[in-house]
Amino acid sequence: MNALLRRAHAPVDIASLGAFRILYGTLMCVAAVRAMTTGWVEQVLVEPTFFFKYAFAPWMPVWSPTGLYVHLGLTALCAALVALGLFYRVAIIGFLIGFTGLQLMDLTNYLNHYYLVVLLGVLLAVMPAHRIASLDVRRRPELRLDTAPAWTVGLLRFQLACVYVFAALAKLTPDWLLHGQPLGIWLASRGETPLIGALVAHPAAPLVMSWAGFLFDATIVFWLSWRRSRPWAYLVVVGFHGATALLFDIGMFPLIMVAATPIFFDPSWPRRLFGQRPPALPDRVASGRPSRLGAAALAAWIGLHVLLPLRHYALPGDVLWGEAGMRWSWKVLVRAKDGAVTFHVTDPASGRRFVVSPGRYLQPRQESEMAGQPDLIHQLARHIAGDFAARGIADVEVRAEARVSLNGRPAALLLDPEVDLAALDPDDIQRAVRPMPTDPPLSRRAR
Repeated sequence: MNALLRRAHAPVDIASLGAFRILYGTLMCVAAVRAMTTGWVEQVLVEPTFFFKYAFAPWMPVWSPTGLYVHLGLTALCAALVALGLFYRVAIIGFLIGFTGLQLMDLTNYLNHYYLVVLLGVLLAVMPAHRIASLDVRRRPELRLDTAPAWTVGLLRFQLACVYVFAALAKLTPDWLLHGQPLGIWLASRGETPLIGALVAHPAAPLVMSWAGFLFDATIVFWLSWRRSRPWAYLVVVGFHGATALLFDIGMFPLIMVAATPIFFDPSWPRRLFGQRPPALPDRVASGRPSRLGAAALAAWIGLHVLLPLRHYALPGDVLWGEAGMRWSWKVLVRAKDGAVTFHVTDPASGRRFVVSPGRYLQPRQESEMAGQPDLIHQLARHIAGDFAARGIADVEVRAEARVSLNGRPAALLLDPEVDLAALDPDDIQRAVRPMPTDPPLSRRAR
């Protein structure tokens, strides 16, 4: 244990940590400004009248349009201060509050890279990333450090490795490796893409690209960790994420991964890039002796982020169908769901029946996200029951006819249409999920 503590606390050049902070803050500032200038605020948070909530944060409000722009403006300002290293601790915490708050406003906004942004921000908040190349050091020169504990760089590498390793694990399915799905569905509409349209339109492209994606995710951490292959591996990272950005609408995820991956390089890489000599490394960092409490916190963080993506193995049903354990598990681009939901409302007192379309409450983007996710269908069912109660029809029963196609399979019922969702507790929604269809994906049936 003492040897592990000493190794985690061994000094390394702080330069790569400073570069990571600058790149992170800059990208997040750009993302916030982009959200304010591209209509994202209106589409996602102004136009909807109903918002899906996380079970652990049902209290999160959605501000007025003016409040949303103030919220995003302050978030962008905090991100800029993080990049500059000015009032760093306050800035990184302020950014985390602002960014996380935006995600909690509507669950249908969940994306894997938003989750990654929060995790990396939490890690940066406890690291001395502002003690080099920062305005805080300019204000207070005594803050400057040439080294940082090895665990700071190691933990950032671990967090990025989780994305790749668990993304590879999620691709170990017949859909991905034998049928080339769901890439086959998405690539079918990319035939007009400049330069590579003819390639992605080839019948073999989905399967070839599925295997390429799996092998990339499964091995890239190794190639980045090996000094000799590292420069070439980074070029592959740039090419891979550049191709995904060209082919798929996945926001800033490619930029985030390209900007974050240099943390795998030698910690002195920013100094060498600018022709500076790395510092001499002392026997230990200036912050003191290894801490057993810190080591326990480090082990708990690593354990949590190893187990959390694996929790679906202990939950009922197929994760891609019933969604139990889907979020926070790095299952990137592994399922395409196309569905339609109709709600049937019954008033037991009068026997009257009503057919309710989700479009009455949701924007098209929200409806598309909800259609394949049982917990979101349940949330809307409960809301519909409350809406009827507010109009004087209390204690209605709400059932859902949800027909969903997974990775090109024929549409099938996702939920038992006889279950009254309004009477079902959120923790029990998986009881209403029907078994996953046994039909093969589109590719095999097409042959």
